[in-house]
Amino acid sequence: MDLRIEKTRRGILNAFLALRSQKPLEKITVRELAAAAQINKSTFYAHYQDIFALSDSIEEELVESIIQNLSDPSSILTHPATFTRELALACIAQENLIRTIFSGNQAAHLPLRLELGIKKLVFAAYPNHQEDTTFQTFLSFCIYGAYYAFRQNYSTDLEAVLHTLGLLSEGAKDTFLASFASSQLVKDSK
Repeated sequence: MDLRIEKTRRGILNAFLALRSQKPLEKITVRELAAAAQINKSTFYAHYQDIFALSDSIEEELVESIIQNLSDPSSILTHPATFTRELALACIAQENLIRTIFSGNQAAHLPLRLELGIKKLVFAAYPNHQEDTTFQTFLSFCIYGAYYAFRQNYSTDLEAVLHTLGLLSEGAKDTFLASFASSQLVKDSK
């Protein structure tokens, strides 16, 4: 990539993060972002359609970096306690950026984006289960349940929270596998 383009994008990103740490996404204008980044509005529009497209791009990159820190996203089914721990620690590593990017009205975007990214990788490993409602529900429960339980409690005793989430995710796996096995028996008997 051209060094000037990279420098401009970095300037836009830094200006956006500074503004975003002070105000909601909806209140940031291209004009003030361009002034903060010391660029023309037309330069901004050469890179992004609007402020929301910029935010969307940053959200996507942040979630990709979190997911890349997971050793094996498909381990959500085989080793959910390990998966849950890795996901929590990957989020903690990005905590400052998460608090800035996913604050206010954007807060629900993080678990949604995590779910989409993780499911994409899991279904690459388990393509036959992509249309399985039970499997979809299990994945959503593990991702959203662990995420929200973690967010509500991690500031107290991190190790205790991670241990509890590991136990709960292992229990969910066992329940899912029992449910999956019985639904397969019903399908096979028809």
